[in-house]
Amino acid sequence: MENRETFLIWKLILQKNNLRNIFFIILTIIVVIFFLTYDKSCGIDHMYILNEIKIYEKSLNPEFCEEVLEKIIFYNDSCTPVIEILDCG
Repeated sequence: MENRETFLIWKLILQKNNLRNIFFIILTIIVVIFFLTYDKSCGIDHMYILNEIKIYEKSLNPEFCEEVLEKIIFYNDSCTPVIEILDCG
């Protein structure tokens, strides 16, 4: 008897909140899709590249400079502020 009453209570709760539940499910799916398709922000890339420039200035490794230079060029094409191009010569 008690199980039947509990079942009826949950059935009523789910029917009453059905639209709200559907809304939250759709919103959750949209948020998940957004985060899966969204790349890192330009601000994070900017800080990462500045850190790599500091590492390069300590090591002066020309191969590492070329890697950092490629990242800077890619960053400057898609983000602002523009980072000054390194002289790897």
